[in-house]
Amino acid sequence: MRERKRYLAFKIISERPIGDFKAVSSQIWGTTLQFLGELECGKAGIFILADKYSQEKQQGIIRVNHTYVDKLRASLALVQNINNEKVIIHSRGVSGILKKAQGKYLAA
Repeated sequence: MRERKRYLAFKIISERPIGDFKAVSSQIWGTTLQFLGELECGKAGIFILADKYSQEKQQGIIRVNHTYVDKLRASLALVQNINNEKVIIHSRGVSGILKKAQGKYLAA
């Protein structure tokens, strides 16, 4: 059977702009691995979409298995800093279709 995916839109709130996508991605991965562990991360099928991340707006989309959406939200809440800059990662919303997630949650 095919994996059922969800697309979680997020926004990074910080005092100063965060650098590049690589720093954001590595911090999200590190926190998620620490929170869920390697086995659960593998089952969750987490994939941070690089082409959907906007450095100006500090918004992006993460693809995840439908049963792990809540666990991913919890791990995003645990991210406290990126590049020694205090941040909050706000979950904007979840959709089953990538185009809908882009239009509804990243447009504003």
